[in-house]
Parts: sequence; structure tokens; C-alpha cells
Amino acid sequence: MGRNRKAWATIASLAICLVHILPFYILLTTSFKASDDLSSKWVFPGYLYLDNFSNAWQEANMLTAFRSNVVVTAISVALIIVVGSVAAYPLARYQTRWNKFIYALFVSALIVPPLTILVPLYKFMVDIGGMNHYWGIILLFVTFNLPMTIFLYTGFIGTIPRELDEAAMIDGAGRFELFFRILLPLLKPITATVVILTGVAVWNDYQFSVFFLQHPHTRTITVALASFFGQYNSNIGWVAAGSLMGALPMIVLYLFLQRYFISGLASGAIKG
Repeated sequence: MGRNRKAWATIASLAICLVHILPFYILLTTSFKASDDLSSKWVFPGYLYLDNFSNAWQEANMLTAFRSNVVVTAISVALIIVVGSVAAYPLARYQTRWNKFIYALFVSALIVPPLTILVPLYKFMVDIGGMNHYWGIILLFVTFNLPMTIFLYTGFIGTIPRELDEAAMIDGAGRFELFFRILLPLLKPITATVVILTGVAVWNDYQFSVFFLQHPHTRTITVALASFFGQYNSNIGWVAAGSLMGALPMIVLYLFLQRYFISGLASGAIKG
């Protein structure tokens, strides 16, 4: 019975991996095919048509789009980590009625789809002058990613013994020194998890970017690639090549942080 369960678990794991790998395989085959190649998308071409990459880079102004993505993602993730971790510390260490209410409020915000408040959000951004400015969309990304970040950090900090705080304070450390010099280095696994989850979400965002970064000099990769689809034509090969180039930074980031990702995600959800 045990062997059968292990075999079925292996088959299920392979099936899940296959489901995730197939779209990436189709992306590869499409990005290296010429536009007049009518062969099946499942067949990898016997040649490498690199013009899709050069055309996508030039026509979508990918250099500017990459710059926008890097600026927005880097600043957003940095603010999310700092604000989220600092906010989670008192929520995890002081289980007062008021803190429990605030924590429940943050967690309940996870069930609110951002698009349901798009109209008032758009009006608010126009009123504060945040349209087509990096700081405006960064403010949105930080706001909508904080609930999950606080949830993960609160759970992870709850697994760290309180005796560590007491020992540091006996040695004369203040609250801020305790957090930034002692606790923050211990949060490396959950921080890596937050970097991956929020970084990928911000980097690949389309729902906010298409509305709030409409200027050609501020639009991100997803919005730039969307310009290849029109009413009368669509350049699938260019989109595939551009998507592949846009995905590479996040793939590299995950490869560097993957050893912390699973442990941090699991620990962050234990006591949350």
C-alpha cells in the first residue's frame, strides 16, 4: 500500500510539472519560429529565428520597459519588506486584543480583489497626480502586497523564541536595535519568500500598469508587449520572444533564492 501511494504521488508530481513546463515549451518554440512558419506549435523548429528577439526589443522599446520594471519592482519590494517586517514584529510579539484585531484586518484584506475597487482607485490616483509616475504605482503595489507580507512575517517571527528578545534587551539593546540587528538577519528565509512572491507579482503586473503607466516612457514590459496585439494583426513571435526576455530576470532571481523559498513559506504560515 505504501509503495502504491508513493508511485501515485510521483505520477501526480510529474503531471503537475508537465502542466507547468508545457506553456514554457510552447513559448520557446514560438519565439524561435518565423512568422510564415505554419508548423505545429508542438514542434521545435530546426532553425533559430532570432529576428523575433531583435524586433521585439526595438519595436516595444524594451530597454525603457526594462528600466521601468527594475525601478518599480526594486523600490516596491524594498518598501514591502521594510514596512511589512516592522509592522509584523509588534503583531507577533504582543498578542493584545487591539493587535489581534489589526492582524485580522490585514488578513481579511487578502480576499479583496484589487480590480473591484479600480474605479475609485483610478479617481484617487488622478486626484493625487500619480498617473504615469513611478511613485504612484509603487504606492499601489506596496499597499496591495502588504497584507500577505505581514501575514508571512508575523507567522515566522512567532517561531523565534522570545528569550532572544529578552537577552538582547538585558544587554542594553533598544527595540529598533533588537529588530534590525538581531531579528532581521534571522528573517532571511521568509524575506527570500517575500522577495520572490512580491517581486514576481510586481514584475509581471498588467492590471495596474495598463491603467496607471500609459506613457511610453514609463510603461512596463507587459504593457509594451500588449502593443503587439491589435484589431487587424498580432505578432505572436514577437510577443513570445519579448515574454521570454522579460521572464529571465525572475527565473534567475528564483534560482538564487529557491533554497530559502519553501522553508520560509512553510514557516511563515505555521503560526499565522
